[in-house]
Amino acid sequence: MELKIFRDALPAAGTNCTLKAELPLETEILISDYLPPVFKLVKCFVRPVVLQKRLQPGKLQLEGYLRCVVYYQGEDGAGLCQTEQKLPFTKLLDLPEFVFTAWAVQVEGQTEYLNCRTVNPRRIEVRGAYGLVVSVHTQVKTDVITALSDGGVEQKLVTLSGVRRAAVLEKLVTVEGEIRFPTPPAAVLDLSGNASVGDLKLLNGKAVAKGVLVVSCAWRAEGDPALQGQSVNLNFNQVLDVDGLSEDCRCLCVAEPVGFTLTEGEGEEPSRLTANLMLRLRAWRPYQLQCVADAFSTKFETEQTPQTVQTESLACTLDKTVTLTGSGPLPDAGAKILACFASFGPALLAYRENNWDLTSRVTVTSFGENSLSELESYEKVLELALPLERELPSDAELIPECWLRAEDLRCVCANGTLEVTLSVKAEGAILQRSGNTCVGSIALGEPLTPADPEISLRIYYAQAGEELFAIARRFHVSPAQMLAANDLAEGITAIDAPQRLLVPGAGG
Repeated sequence: MELKIFRDALPAAGTNCTLKAELPLETEILISDYLPPVFKLVKCFVRPVVLQKRLQPGKLQLEGYLRCVVYYQGEDGAGLCQTEQKLPFTKLLDLPEFVFTAWAVQVEGQTEYLNCRTVNPRRIEVRGAYGLVVSVHTQVKTDVITALSDGGVEQKLVTLSGVRRAAVLEKLVTVEGEIRFPTPPAAVLDLSGNASVGDLKLLNGKAVAKGVLVVSCAWRAEGDPALQGQSVNLNFNQVLDVDGLSEDCRCLCVAEPVGFTLTEGEGEEPSRLTANLMLRLRAWRPYQLQCVADAFSTKFETEQTPQTVQTESLACTLDKTVTLTGSGPLPDAGAKILACFASFGPALLAYRENNWDLTSRVTVTSFGENSLSELESYEKVLELALPLERELPSDAELIPECWLRAEDLRCVCANGTLEVTLSVKAEGAILQRSGNTCVGSIALGEPLTPADPEISLRIYYAQAGEELFAIARRFHVSPAQMLAANDLAEGITAIDAPQRLLVPGAGG
């Protein structure tokens, strides 16, 4: 007799791998004529901006640029000055061979080493390397058995639930506006900002992201070494074309500023401000699919092969702000803090004290003027540990797709001590992978030995916790017959206390 097998495709969790790579840095930066010559180097920062990611079998290609920013003390009392350079890169990474139908790549990292020196007052040499931490997460379409019929087959069904990656989009967009200074700036030392998506509307194949970008500008006036601050809010409203997106998706969108350009206005005209935002959109569509977890025949021997299917679900989403504080002695008790910056290491997950934490190493760099009127840089390392709001087992396989940013950073010098207060915003999602055992293949064998007509019932002493399906399988009878023979309510799947069970019509 032929056994009918029905199958369907399930978006199972695929390859999950993390690899490290190095981006070398070797460049010379020429100081423009409109900037003061270099008296003393203060600090150099390097940050990668990844614009394109291409995943193909065995390869991952990253394209973008390294943003190299140098802060220095200018000659003749010019105070703190800044210059920068963008260094394009293309990085091809080798991966294991694997099949995938959907994928996402997270790129993080930190500076491995950096040497910066003055060749002459108009030329700076920078040498170093930036270490990338690249995480690749994929899903793959997997066929599973959803139902069996004929051949006297009995089946135990299990409902698998999870999410399918519906969309992964990273798009660079431009936001423009104006900023007005009370007096024309002699130098702009830093342009930074925070962006948030306040409203996200989903349509079929499109998403509309509305939000605000808060831009902060540190500058100084002509003849005044003191830094001043200016800020402006720029609203953005972006329509994103996203294949596979629909209104029933679980979706998040994070906006990250990656670059700014300021064009000075003529006369009393305001300066033009152009900001580049990287919009990172992730969308998942929930699903449920019944699969055959176990099966046997009441008429034939069966041969089956198990199949392990890993599903992926949204454990929780993140949209939380946490405040970090730290302090440390300064080499000069009379130092005056001028500016401060925060950089983040890779976001990781760690199980601590019966809970999962999102962790990261945060380096705060502050610039100060010492008692000799020379500019120095000071660093303070803070440890971020943000508890997840959902309790998850210690052996859970979790994947973070998160982004961290500094919302508010304050550094002050008090009695020779640097005191740091930092508000960190964490946005993103935590995905959880779970293994499920199903029937991968099944075939009917030889007919079973007919039941002895002299024996109509057998007795089986069941223990608490035994599954009724497993008992029925042992004796090649249907679970429905077991329920009826023992006057058990329909829907009972396990024995809750030791008891004697009658097994009707058991075969050999």
